[in-house]
Amino acid sequence: MTTTPTAPARRTLDSDQLRTFLTVAQALSFTRAAELLGVGQSTVSQHVRKLETSVGRTLLTRDTHTVRLTPDGEAMAGFARDILAAQEQAVGYFTGDALRGRLRFGVTDDLALTPLPRILRQFRQLYPRIDLELTVGQNETLQRRLAAGHLDVAYVKRSLDEPELPGSTLVRRVPLVWGAAEGTVLQPDQPVPLVVYQAPSLSRSLAVRAMEQAGRDVRITCTVKGVNGVIAAVRAGLGIAVFSRTLMPEDLVELPTGLPELPQIDLVLLTGPRASAQSASALVTAILGSGEPRPPRGLG
Repeated sequence: MTTTPTAPARRTLDSDQLRTFLTVAQALSFTRAAELLGVGQSTVSQHVRKLETSVGRTLLTRDTHTVRLTPDGEAMAGFARDILAAQEQAVGYFTGDALRGRLRFGVTDDLALTPLPRILRQFRQLYPRIDLELTVGQNETLQRRLAAGHLDVAYVKRSLDEPELPGSTLVRRVPLVWGAAEGTVLQPDQPVPLVVYQAPSLSRSLAVRAMEQAGRDVRITCTVKGVNGVIAAVRAGLGIAVFSRTLMPEDLVELPTGLPELPQIDLVLLTGPRASAQSASALVTAILGSGEPRPPRGLG
């Protein structure tokens, strides 16, 4: 007599647990995730622990100072984004026609080189009655336009020592690195050549401050308006520049130790006080569900 093998029990992943885990993965902090979700830190820990129990894998490692994703955690973050995004798409399919009107969205030029255009295309398909207007500019300019009521939502970068602004939603915390053309050699007794944005610029001020604190002299060799100018100047060997590690083109290299360490920054979505709450929330949710930015490829 033969027996039929019993199929393994199917596991259902809880949406709240996935959302909590993804928030921790983006913030790399249980405390910060609890603040963003508006729950207690014990709830965050419980959700992550239950998710790890459900899948039978360790997703996060942490000590007193840091939180890191394990390889299984990296995989789960991708699955969580897809699952939550699919849920939002299902809701948007049945409710999207109810949202209409104008939504003015601003994004920094380097973040515009990520998969964001694809995300916006999908957003417009889900919400065809929302008239989406896109502005690409520099960090400080976008924040001024948002404060003046000329933008509804802005996707920008924020230094960790800046106060958190009202209507701010964390997308991801990313490290900054020194990027250079392959083969670049810096002489320790010579000023460091820097390629920078026009002032005011977050990356420019952080770069100069880091060099000053390390006692290194700098020489501004090229000043540009946009990210394509930065990349072209660095590729030409005119100097080094500051990049978010997740946004540095693949043909540039991260310089080894010897230069001062750069801080992390937050990629945040800012919602203006005059924005339509439902439309702005739908856009924020679409971007949060997309995952972290990926490095731009093949830029001219």
